[in-house]
Amino acid sequence: MIKFIVKRLFYGFLVLLGVITVVFLLFNVLPGDPARMMLGQRADQASIDAINKDLGRNKPMTTQFLMYLNDLSPISIHNTVDKSHFLYLNPDKYTHFQKLLSLSKTKILVLKLPYLRRSYITKRKVADIIVETLPETTILAFSAITFGSVLGILLGIFSALKKNSWFDKLSLIFAIFGMALPSFFIGLIIAWLFGFILRDYTGLNHVGSLFTTDDFGEEHLTLKNLILPAVTLGLRPLAIIIQLTRSSLLDVLSQDYIRTARAKGLSFYKVIFKHALKNALNPVITAISGWFAGLMAGAVFVEIIFNWKGIGYEVVDALNKNDLPVVMGATLVFAVIFVIINIGVDIIYGILDPRVRMQ
Repeated sequence: MIKFIVKRLFYGFLVLLGVITVVFLLFNVLPGDPARMMLGQRADQASIDAINKDLGRNKPMTTQFLMYLNDLSPISIHNTVDKSHFLYLNPDKYTHFQKLLSLSKTKILVLKLPYLRRSYITKRKVADIIVETLPETTILAFSAITFGSVLGILLGIFSALKKNSWFDKLSLIFAIFGMALPSFFIGLIIAWLFGFILRDYTGLNHVGSLFTTDDFGEEHLTLKNLILPAVTLGLRPLAIIIQLTRSSLLDVLSQDYIRTARAKGLSFYKVIFKHALKNALNPVITAISGWFAGLMAGAVFVEIIFNWKGIGYEVVDALNKNDLPVVMGATLVFAVIFVIINIGVDIIYGILDPRVRMQ
């Protein structure tokens, strides 16, 4: 089992390394001068050169990539003497670090938090921006996947038990529309209908975030603003989970051990909930775990439509301003979330099913 876990962790590390390499190469070939973005169009050349030197853009691409890897790695090598060295331990960049080992008179091994650079526009650390906005996106994604999972599993069970009935056919039509319609289109319809036209009846707002500020400048938790974006984001996984639960349960109900359980005189509900459903939900759980990671990254359009101040909203704003460090940092955070969730699911399956560890 330990070998299996180490193998999955190694594969996850390779995936992250590949994502980091692609992100670095992609955003470093884009046109634009970060120093001019930070200082303005009227900045003098000396100031621009100083900013580019601080960002390491005056160095070869390979050196810039090594700097980027060193910044992102929680265990990194740094120079403590030469301020001009590209591995210099700058206290303005690395505010939380701990010395692990002295490698030489000038170099040490350091344990630190990953440094995701600074925003070109606000000058704030990208890590601070992500820490502020990621919780709201996580709450939105968790609410959406909970809505889609609970309702989808229930509707899928009823569709399987009522096969070829009007309820089953209606669920199929809903699932087709739910999978076909994009989230941004559904979001516009839901925001317009329930947050604008029927606002007097629903009491919901078509825009709004988790925390709202009153006239006195005080923030208040506004949970009702979560309803419309969570429903919008959860409709597509809801449609898929309905069909996946239905087909998986129908497949399990046709197995020999289910017929044996019925022949022994077990009650209908005991056969369904104790024997069939336990095995039928395995692929559904896999889909739910994958969808949660996808919703974290795919909430961008929904956050824009409902003015939800999450990380997706921040990424779009950064793209409009060509604020590349924020976009790069958010992309890496999404990649880490995907890798962690997939590794966790693989380990759980390895524990539950020994056959998985042999593959």
